[in-house]
Amino acid sequence: MSSDYVLAHGTHASPQDGRCAMEWVSYLAGEPHTDEPVCVSPVLRAMCIALNDGLDLAPRQRLRSYLTRTIGTAHDGLDEQRGWMAMDWLTRVYTPAWLHLGGLREPADALITLPAITDGRGLRHALPLLEAARREARGARARAFGIALPTGWAAAVAGREAAWSCAGAAAWAAARLGVGDIAGDRARAAARAAAGDAAAVAIRESRDDVARAGVREAARAVLAPALETLSDSALSLLDRMLPTELLAMPEPAAPRPRSLALA
Repeated sequence: MSSDYVLAHGTHASPQDGRCAMEWVSYLAGEPHTDEPVCVSPVLRAMCIALNDGLDLAPRQRLRSYLTRTIGTAHDGLDEQRGWMAMDWLTRVYTPAWLHLGGLREPADALITLPAITDGRGLRHALPLLEAARREARGARARAFGIALPTGWAAAVAGREAAWSCAGAAAWAAARLGVGDIAGDRARAAARAAAGDAAAVAIRESRDDVARAGVREAARAVLAPALETLSDSALSLLDRMLPTELLAMPEPAAPRPRSLALA
């Protein structure tokens, strides 16, 4: 892609102000300027928007290679499958990564070793483990902070926010649209809370580093390796959600994809 093909943060009133990922898709598909192109699956659209706005400028450009593959995915009948893929990732990849970072290895390993979550039955099996992880992470945060100074609690909040940014928010948005029942709501809430509390514990372990710099900046610096790894993993998840056949530069009405990569 040419050097002037730049994905910008946020939505834009006109192309002259810039284009985010979905606004570029609208352009490529011959649709009016919008971040809600009608040719794109709502699940993919939600995930791409969250990734676009969660990634910094340079890593955001990695989304460009996926954009044409989103065209023609609306009404393809695969959004429920995409939702389960996102729910599985939140449960067996995202949450355990933060639990490990916070030193909570037992609940992390219990989630990692679950079978792939592909339907409601699998989610019902995973939900007690997610909620147990949430309780353990909450307890670990309480023990780590105790009676903390205001700067300590600010660091905990910054850690929770950082853990949720980008990859977690993107998969959560995709899972919410694809898996919309009560069990899905409970699972997503448990995953978010457990990850955030575990990240806060990790921040507490690095409190000297946090004290020497701005709280938000220091929190992101401490968590940067985990954030980068999960962003890479989320992009791989997006790749698996997209059609397995590469599409040529499409007309506004593009062929429907036939399958998704499940591995």
